[in-house]
Amino acid sequence: MKAIAVDDEPIALEIVKSHASKVPYLELVAEFTDAFKALEFLQTESIDLIFLDIKMPDISGIDFFNSLPRKPLLIFTTAYSDHAVTGYEMDAVDYLLKPFSFTRFIKGCNKALELYNSRNAVEALDHVFVKTGYDQVKVYFDDILYLEADGNYVTFALRDKKVLSRITFNEATNMLPTERFVRVHRSFLVAVARIEKVERHQVTIGITHIPVSEAYRQNLLYLINKG
Repeated sequence: MKAIAVDDEPIALEIVKSHASKVPYLELVAEFTDAFKALEFLQTESIDLIFLDIKMPDISGIDFFNSLPRKPLLIFTTAYSDHAVTGYEMDAVDYLLKPFSFTRFIKGCNKALELYNSRNAVEALDHVFVKTGYDQVKVYFDDILYLEADGNYVTFALRDKKVLSRITFNEATNMLPTERFVRVHRSFLVAVARIEKVERHQVTIGITHIPVSEAYRQNLLYLINKG
């Protein structure tokens, strides 16, 4: 996996760099104390994982990540625990509290690698099996309109039916190819090809209006324009 680290504290970056050098499957290609230089880098370079501090001058790590049109896997590295819930809502792979040990660091990296491999495997498929009750239902990607989260359940809205599964929204999201599906809200993931209309605060799929939150709007526009 190719990764970068963004932190306004040089010592913190050195720790990440030192830890990363010991992880065989991880290549830390750049480190930045200036978040805006990191943004410039990401305009031309593609990475798989970002280690990101939250409280930085000029721009927070949260705003930094939300501004990215194409979002890599995310591991927060911070001295503050008060943004842990936000990290979860942003689908962060892990939330490392400074000072963190190498053992804790590689645990987060292993989680990222698992998701990375899972995403790459998904790209080669045209379907996924979704557990509903005691059954496994075969769902083709082409049939999916959108996903909606409700507590510990996710509804797969298909062209001809709906499939309800007891699964976390993050797990459901990771089952689908990132080039074809985009998260538009904390509770909704939509099939890009099925979007018929894009408005500032919602998208339309068939007769269904799905809310779009500002945190996910840039990623939506990126995939729409790319297509």
